Amino acid sequence: MNELAIPPESVAEDEQPKTLAEAAYRQLRRDIIEGLHRPGDKLRVEHLKDQYEVGAGTLREALQLLVTDALVVAQGQRGFRVAPISLDDFEDITRTRVLLETSALQQSIELGDDAWEANVVASFHLLSRAEDKLGDGGKCSREEWEQRNRAFHEVLISACPSRWIRHFQNILYHQSERYRRLSLFRQPIPRDVHAEHQAIVDAALARNTAEATRILTDHIMRTLEAVKRLPDELINR
Repeated sequence: MNELAIPPESVAEDEQPKTLAEAAYRQLRRDIIEGLHRPGDKLRVEHLKDQYEVGAGTLREALQLLVTDALVVAQGQRGFRVAPISLDDFEDITRTRVLLETSALQQSIELGDDAWEANVVASFHLLSRAEDKLGDGGKCSREEWEQRNRAFHEVLISACPSRWIRHFQNILYHQSERYRRLSLFRQPIPRDVHAEHQAIVDAALARNTAEATRILTDHIMRTLEAVKRLPDELINR
């Protein structure tokens, strides 16, 4: 049986890209998530190849990878557009992510060893350090927080033996990133994300599966609630 082919989105962000297409993919993906290319925008190869300093063929390869990520839509002979966003889409993403991630966390708590516990503590520490830098408001600080937040959620479920659950949770996490960034720095509802993460860690390390999955569910669903409070012009209704 062939091993699961992990797409580029699962590659750690601090690893160097192996090809020009992967480098262009990462840059384009980051710019889409950051909103530099807005939902529905046409992505013209003849313009973008100069912006990203790659050939047309390489750029098309990067765009096809983004189609696989569902961040870009291919329109036959008419080229590519940034995928639209909508509240219904994010609600579907969020509820499906809750199902998978809580199941994976439950299995990790049941099967995780001392090394898993140590990794959870270490990833939370790194995330906390990144949170301390958010007050600066710089793009690098936001990017570092996103990387640490993603790593934290990945480590929490890393003891889950199902590679398919982890794979699809990773896809859903990336799909939610555009929406989460809309709410994270506008703070439409009051929340203490650090305290939410701390509560998840405490329950997981105490091996309290019911409490850990309940807190994780609330944590993920609060982002959905925050997105619902955003102004209409930021997201399709």
